[in-house]
Amino acid sequence: MGDARNTPILNGETINRSLAAASGIKSASLKNTSPEALEGNIAISNIGDFLLSERGMFITYSEGAESSSITVVLDRNSAPLLITRLSPEVGEYLSALMAPVALGEYMSAKEYLNLVAMIYGSPLADEIAAARIRASIEFPRQVSSVTGGSSAGKRAEFDIPLLDILVLEKPLQYEVKW
Repeated sequence: MGDARNTPILNGETINRSLAAASGIKSASLKNTSPEALEGNIAISNIGDFLLSERGMFITYSEGAESSSITVVLDRNSAPLLITRLSPEVGEYLSALMAPVALGEYMSAKEYLNLVAMIYGSPLADEIAAARIRASIEFPRQVSSVTGGSSAGKRAEFDIPLLDILVLEKPLQYEVKW
């Protein structure tokens, strides 16, 4: 986005502060590996406390002696909750990008990319179209199944096109059972 090329799009330090203030978070250590990428760990000390304010909104968690699961459903109603949970700066950035999910607008992925290309230029629209969010989450036991991703041992892996989240033409659902 022009002259601010080395300015982080997602600021790891800011997101760390926001997450550290959230109930149920033991620690957050995210760092920028490039202006558009974050890497690090978030340790949740009490999943119930962490999910308390959103329970029933977009995250469903069940814990049992022999099996547990977590389901995340992002739609036009729940995604703004996730955005505010990360940090206000993320919400501001997504609003500046005119992301339908942040503005409450309804448009197709193609319409959104055309709008971004018209306002900011084709290189940014192309970058958004190619961008992906990758998450690797370790669970306390062997993962038995994953919806929307893959697993190996205690780890679930997700590779989500950013455009799918920004537009949310259809709800996104991810589930892990362990």
